[in-house]
Amino acid sequence: MASISLRHIYKKYPGGVTAVSDFNLEVKDKEFLVLVGPSGCGKTTTLRMIAGLEEITEGELFIGDTLVNDVAPKDRKIAMVFQNYALYPHMSVFENMAFGLKLNKTPKEEIKRRVEEAARILGITHLLDRKPKALSGGQKQRVALGRAIVRNPMVFLLDEPLSNLDAKLRASMRTELTKLHNRVGTTFVYVTHDQVEAMTMATRIVVMKDGLIQQVDTPQNLYDSPCNIFVAGFIGTPQMNFMNGKLVKKGENVYFEFENVSLKLPADKANAPELAEYIGKEVVAGLRPESISDSADIDEAAENSFEVDVDVTELMGAEIYLYLSIGESNLIARVSSRSKTRAGDKIKVSFEMPRLHIFDKDTERCIIH
Repeated sequence: MASISLRHIYKKYPGGVTAVSDFNLEVKDKEFLVLVGPSGCGKTTTLRMIAGLEEITEGELFIGDTLVNDVAPKDRKIAMVFQNYALYPHMSVFENMAFGLKLNKTPKEEIKRRVEEAARILGITHLLDRKPKALSGGQKQRVALGRAIVRNPMVFLLDEPLSNLDAKLRASMRTELTKLHNRVGTTFVYVTHDQVEAMTMATRIVVMKDGLIQQVDTPQNLYDSPCNIFVAGFIGTPQMNFMNGKLVKKGENVYFEFENVSLKLPADKANAPELAEYIGKEVVAGLRPESISDSADIDEAAENSFEVDVDVTELMGAEIYLYLSIGESNLIARVSSRSKTRAGDKIKVSFEMPRLHIFDKDTERCIIH
C-alpha cells in the first residue's frame, strides 16, 4: 500500500490557463480521500496528474517514497476507474477484468484466481460470461472496479464513478465502495462534485475552487467548522443560510442585526477576541437550516425569535424544508415532518445562536464558529 505526496503541484495549459495552483497534500496510506468541488475546479486534473495521464507543469509527486513525475502510468502501481467505465464491448466480463493482467504476461492460473476472487468480492461471479451490453449500469460499474482490483494496485483513483447511476443505485454503491475500501485496505483517491458522496464515504475531504485547495478536513469538521463562505455553502444540504448584517454592542452584549431584527450572540462568541475588531462593522452570518426552529411554542418575548413569511414548503418524508423570507433576505429551515407550517403562513422562527458562524464580508473567511 502507499501514501501519496503532492508538493507545490501546478498544472498550466497553453494560453495562460492555470487549472491547478500550488497544490500541497499528504494522502495517508489506506486513506479514503475525496476531492470535491464544482465543475472546473481542477479536481479531475489533479487526479489525472496522480495517474500520469496529465503532465505536471511544476512540483513533485511521490507515491510511497518514489518520485513519479516522469514515471509512465502503467508503472505507477495505480488503478483508475473512470466515469464512463471504459469496458471493451467485444470482450466478456472475465476478459475485461483479465485484460490488464494478460498484457503484463501474468500466468493463466493466476489470472483466473485473481478475477474469480474479485468477482466474488463484488458479487458478479454469475456475470463473468456476459458481454457489457447485457449489463446494467451498476453491473458495469462493478466490472470496472473488478478490473482495478485484480491488479492489486497500491492506489485506487476513482473519477466520478457513480455519476451515471440512478439515485437509488448510487446510494447502494456508496455503501459498496466503503465496504470495498475496508476490505482491500488500499489508498483511495475519489473525485466527485456531489458533496453527499464526499460526506458519506471520505475519511478526509479536500474542497477545491478555481484550482486552489480551500480546506482539507474530516467530513464532520468541514460541516461544523468551515474555513470560509465557499466551504460553508458547498458542504451541507440544503446549504447554509447567509445573512448580511452588522455587529452592534449594547452594554455588555453583542448583537447581530439584519432586516430590523436584533439577535443576541452567546457570551462565548460575543467575548471572542477575534470578534472585537468587527464591532460596528458589516459582516456575514451563517446558520445551518436545522438550526432554525418553527416550533409552535416559541414565546412571544423569546430572544432571537422573529416573524417571517413562508414562501414554499417541501415535504422530504422524514423532514420538511421551509423556504422563508424576511425583507430582502431568504432563509431555509429544516424542520420535523410533524410541523403544521404551510406556504403562505406568517410564522415566528428562532435561531440556535450557539451554532451561528460569523464571516468577514470582504475576505469571506470565517471569524468565529
